[in-house]
Amino acid sequence: MRIFDPHIHMTSRTTDDYAAMAAAGVRAIVEPAFWLGQPRTGPGSFADYFDALVGWEPYRAAQFGIAHHATIALNPKEANDPRCRPVLDLVPRYLAKDGVVAVGEIGYDSMTPEEDDAFTRQLAMAVEAGLPALVHTPHRDKVRGTTRSLDVVRESGIGPERVVIDHLNEVTVKQVKDAGCWAGFSIYPDTKMSPPRMVEILKDYGPERVLVNSAADWGKSDPLLTVRTAEAMREAGFTDDDVDLVLWRNPVEFYGQSGRLNLDNTTSAEGTYEGSSILRGGS
Repeated sequence: MRIFDPHIHMTSRTTDDYAAMAAAGVRAIVEPAFWLGQPRTGPGSFADYFDALVGWEPYRAAQFGIAHHATIALNPKEANDPRCRPVLDLVPRYLAKDGVVAVGEIGYDSMTPEEDDAFTRQLAMAVEAGLPALVHTPHRDKVRGTTRSLDVVRESGIGPERVVIDHLNEVTVKQVKDAGCWAGFSIYPDTKMSPPRMVEILKDYGPERVLVNSAADWGKSDPLLTVRTAEAMREAGFTDDDVDLVLWRNPVEFYGQSGRLNLDNTTSAEGTYEGSSILRGGS
């Protein structure tokens, strides 16, 4: 089994987590820029963090045979802090980096005017850079936040096939699928989605244009919940091909739109996965 976790915050994890993930079949990941748990005090803090996402974390992951990619953005929560907003001038520089495969996380936390502005500006950056976009939906008032996110995406001019709307649940998935965007789900031990709930959504809506991730941030989380979801899919009668579609080919297809995926060194017991080099590009 091969797994591509399309949204996991490895900055908050240890090398033991990398080792466990590799042993379980995780061969590639995308790490989105996010809130670090306490307020940053200015753009310089973001620059150091972004440098780690495009330098240090890929090095750590490579020690375990895992291909690391990143998304870069001013996250919605800190878009409300005037000390942080100047980082929007810095983001385009990092969007040109190798290994940066999308703009994200962008979107909403509390649906403020400041978040509206940052969201709109960064979708424009995605269009300018030719990159997909990873959209964070708010943890509160999920339906209204998802609807508003889709409205902003439509107004931006970015193709819906180049956008994943993340942190969805049973009540928001239909509107995202109907809009033509990719549907993202974060699997957690106690909150958000669980493997059994995810399986029911896959039964109802199918495995196409679905991304399943473990997120694995500073709170209670588990970087192996993609693996548990694959196991739950098999127990529910999904085929090995269905599992491979959801947990490998879908994230490859979505982030492959960046032209920057590099999966040449991802290996399993069977050896290197072939055909990945065609996804590389960018500068």
